[in-house]
Amino acid sequence: MRIATRGSALALAQARHVAELLAPTHPDAVLVEVVTSGDRRRDVDDKREWVLEIEDALERGDADLAVHSAKDVPAVLPDGFVLAGVPARAAPWDALCGADSLAALPPGARIGTSSLRRTAALRALRPDLRVVELRGNVDTRLRKLADGEADAIVLALAGLERLGRTDAVGCVLHELVPAPGQGALLIEARREHGAAREAAAGVGHGAALRALTCERALVRALGADCHTPVGAHATIVEAGLRLRAFVGRVDGSAWVRDELDGDDPEALGAEVAERLLAAGAGEMLRG
Repeated sequence: MRIATRGSALALAQARHVAELLAPTHPDAVLVEVVTSGDRRRDVDDKREWVLEIEDALERGDADLAVHSAKDVPAVLPDGFVLAGVPARAAPWDALCGADSLAALPPGARIGTSSLRRTAALRALRPDLRVVELRGNVDTRLRKLADGEADAIVLALAGLERLGRTDAVGCVLHELVPAPGQGALLIEARREHGAAREAAAGVGHGAALRALTCERALVRALGADCHTPVGAHATIVEAGLRLRAFVGRVDGSAWVRDELDGDDPEALGAEVAERLLAAGAGEMLRG
């Protein structure tokens, strides 16, 4: 079983995790590293740039499965490709590095992130903070923090855990609604490749799949992309699913949040999106 993945340290760690899950039935699983358009560019305008070349490898038959960070995958897959499996989800939360809490940061402190969602949420919570753009992989961003380019930075907790860098975590930012799919892995396959789809489904986690399906439904209904400040986090509750969502202006001047329970993942995501749009989210997303 050949598993296509980007070549970053985090992407490789994620793909190795899936290979380990597949080992009981596919002990010969190997990783196929692919350089994507997103890897070649400093500024990524479209999530497709993180996955296009990987899907090309699947299309050519150079790989059987692909492993992605779910938050990097567009909400609509190309014809002929399917979401084949979602393993158990890691922590979905954002982590603050460099300070013990947002409240501990002094007025005017510089907080680094390249995420519009995080920028909008941070400015909504602490308009006095100076949000500075910070790019690069996890190690690069932590090095920039150590070099004083920011007083604190925000990173995905799951990525820090997968790379063994939880020592850098000052606190977990439960007050921020995570990015749709954050902490989850998405295994993609060609629709016609039944054996690969079966293998991916065999390592999937039902609750994680339901939650991710719900979050992606909200993103589709909003017409959101990687350059929109949208948060979505679905969890399993007694009623079925609970979806929390956030949309805000990047400057922090306006935002809307919602929370709703439901049983059908697709219907719940679409309903919360409709409620957000009725509350003004569309105008916020248009800038």
